[in-house]
Amino acid sequence: MVLSGKDNSPSTPVGGAIASANFELSSEHQALLDEMTVASRREFADLCARMDAESWWPDDGFARLARMGVLGATVPEIYGGAGLDLFEAGLVGQAIGRVEPSVSTTWQSHDNLCVHNLYRSANEDTRRRYLPRLCDGTSVGALGMTEPEAGSDALGGMRTTAVRDGDCYILNGAKTFITNGPIADIVLVYAKTQPDLGKHGISAFVVERNFRGFSTSPPFDKMGIRGSPTGALYFDDCRVPVANLVGGENEGLAVMMAGLDIERIFASMMVVGMAERAFELALDYARERRQFGQPIGNFQLIQSKLAEMFVELECMRGLCYRALARCSDMESGGPPDRHTLHRLAAAAFLKAGEGCMRICDEAVQIFGGSGFMRDTEVNRLYRAAKVYEIGGGTKEIRRIIIARELLRA
Repeated sequence: MVLSGKDNSPSTPVGGAIASANFELSSEHQALLDEMTVASRREFADLCARMDAESWWPDDGFARLARMGVLGATVPEIYGGAGLDLFEAGLVGQAIGRVEPSVSTTWQSHDNLCVHNLYRSANEDTRRRYLPRLCDGTSVGALGMTEPEAGSDALGGMRTTAVRDGDCYILNGAKTFITNGPIADIVLVYAKTQPDLGKHGISAFVVERNFRGFSTSPPFDKMGIRGSPTGALYFDDCRVPVANLVGGENEGLAVMMAGLDIERIFASMMVVGMAERAFELALDYARERRQFGQPIGNFQLIQSKLAEMFVELECMRGLCYRALARCSDMESGGPPDRHTLHRLAAAAFLKAGEGCMRICDEAVQIFGGSGFMRDTEVNRLYRAAKVYEIGGGTKEIRRIIIARELLRA
């Protein structure tokens, strides 16, 4: 399926994304979710086992995503994108998450963290130089924020610096745990241009792989999402043209914070897809697996697990859809309410991460000894789920964000 394009000009808010009468998706959005699930299975289902076993990202992985029409999902057609709104793009993430979390994670880092942020914050020259090749899959994108001493304290602990030198900035420092880092051609990097200003002295830059002084590590060996390449970025007197500054000098904080809520909501949607798949596998197994002469689904303890998993999943989905709809409304010209969105994004990601971990844990329990085997799909989902209680702001940080917004005068 190739998604049809449309422009992203402000229009009627997407409050109709979830039908008001029954809180279900509209028929159009359900069709998009279903079609993208089929497309994801067609392109990636046969590769999942190898991706996990070998920590392998296929050379044609982005060509496959391009065939699906999901690169540059929120970017207008004029730059080569699909022109979806944020709600529709979130449904794409949910669909891919149902098939392989390594693919949805790599896609999100490229399409949401890098491409969408460039479209929202870069000037027209930068958009035209970079977006077309990011949208057709010939270039891979990533976001460079986390550092060895700056994880939860991403702003205060940032040590990467950028010093103006004529028509270039000289970057020095390192980033770590960067999704797509080992394969990225284009990275949106945050660095301190005026360290004495703290978080208000940060700027954003587009760094290309071929820039002198820029290098990356080999892929890290991870517990889960092993097919998604994660690594470190190194800047050793890396020269970046002034023209690659995004949003103006010392304006990186605005670029960063505007993208963080969207990142958390998008990640939540991918996690919903993972949880849906884990529940589906557990339900099918409970129907098919026989012990003591009958399907294990006949036993009340298994029924209790399935009921709890269903309730957890419904709660996750409802909250994540609400947060996504609010975010899409604002991006489409709806009334701004950053504080509400900030706590909703943290709440959705908190619920999704913890809910998915619980669902995957119970799914493995229902599978019993088979679930403990590394080569099973349910085991792969269990190992992948843990990162969504850590990455993008730990579950502890998410609670702090929610509480601070609730206590705000």
